[in-house]
Amino acid sequence: MSINSVERGIGPAANPGYRAYVLGLLMVVYTFNFIDRQILAILAPYIKAELGFTDSQMGLLGGPAFAVVYSTLALPIAWLADRKSRTMIVATSLGVWSAFTALCGFAGGFWTLFLSRMGVGVGEAGGVAPSYSLVSDYFPKSQRARALAVYSFGVPIGTALGYLFGGILAALIDWRIAFIVVGLAGVLLAPLLKFTVKDPIRGGFDRAEPVEGAGAIVTPHVETKAASFGEVWAILLKKPSFWFLAFGAACSSVYGYGSAFWLPSFFQRSMGMEGVERAVYIAGIAFIGGTAGIWLGGWLADKLGKGIRKAAYPMVPAIGFIIAVPMFYLAMNVDNKWLAFALFLIPQALSLAWLGPVVTAVQHLVPAHMRSTASASFLLINNLVGIGLGIYLLGAVSDYLTPRFGEEALRYSLYVGQWFYGLAAILLLISARSLKRDWVD
Repeated sequence: MSINSVERGIGPAANPGYRAYVLGLLMVVYTFNFIDRQILAILAPYIKAELGFTDSQMGLLGGPAFAVVYSTLALPIAWLADRKSRTMIVATSLGVWSAFTALCGFAGGFWTLFLSRMGVGVGEAGGVAPSYSLVSDYFPKSQRARALAVYSFGVPIGTALGYLFGGILAALIDWRIAFIVVGLAGVLLAPLLKFTVKDPIRGGFDRAEPVEGAGAIVTPHVETKAASFGEVWAILLKKPSFWFLAFGAACSSVYGYGSAFWLPSFFQRSMGMEGVERAVYIAGIAFIGGTAGIWLGGWLADKLGKGIRKAAYPMVPAIGFIIAVPMFYLAMNVDNKWLAFALFLIPQALSLAWLGPVVTAVQHLVPAHMRSTASASFLLINNLVGIGLGIYLLGAVSDYLTPRFGEEALRYSLYVGQWFYGLAAILLLISARSLKRDWVD
């Protein structure tokens, strides 16, 4: 069977080696997404000390300043990505958010930093949904959850590197230098993505079929015309599983993003960690626990979700959230910091196990030519609620409790946030009831 026949079926996605390269590069881009998004968390104590911000103000910078524009702009950009080059959109977005991250290093007060963080959100709005769509078109259905899990490694790796590099640069040089260095690094990466990643045929793996004895996918495929917002939402409104998945993930993100932002400050205030030690400690938790959890979630969902068992996709992370709640509480209440480190790895892993399974399920609720817009709709809910509410809420609760608990107020704020994992588990379990009916093969 000729390679030309294969390429007519699925285009550049026919080459396994090239698929792996694209997935790896997109994961690196997603890593920069989270470095730039989360670096503010490790720099918060330094910024507060120099500029005199409260926890509520830091919560506004980490949450609404970023989330409102990030979430709302993601939808029109995803609509464009269903029609134009997804590679161009992701590369341009990377350059924009990285440049604004560098500008954060020049902020002189609250509002200049607030506007720079809004700029980061504007850029990152075009990064994730088109990338989800690219990954889904580069890998067959049987490998998609694992591929999306590998892509999602950018979350723990980026978070860990943001903690590590940001914390070390701030401790040894200055917090402003941390913003500038990581921002400029992302700007330099954008051209590599633009010029080396091809936009694959949309839905090629979904419609192509293997020919017996050939070992290759040869069915020609013609891309379907991109759908309008109205057409995508007309489908989503009829699928209850989408809404339970979206709001379940959003509830998990309230505490997921909130704890990721405030745990570095908790380690300083309640565990006495400073500087490089704190950066290495939190980076290790984010990297080891996060990568293990994301891969476990994707592997289990692909293994258990074969055939008719679609309910496994939301059930795997739901069970993880139920276990994560008491483990987080236990980890925050042991005296030995290395025992706490080991305990923190468990809820960190379980809290991120949802990414591969839930994102895969969302991809299969609509036809291939609607995936970017459907993903952006999911992300609109997840990020507007999760990032917009979680980081600010925990900061505001900490300020409210400070008169009573002093430096320990943040501890009790983190306790309050853990209840959102329980709500997330309930919503995901409900989504499992209708997912098989709503699934699009």
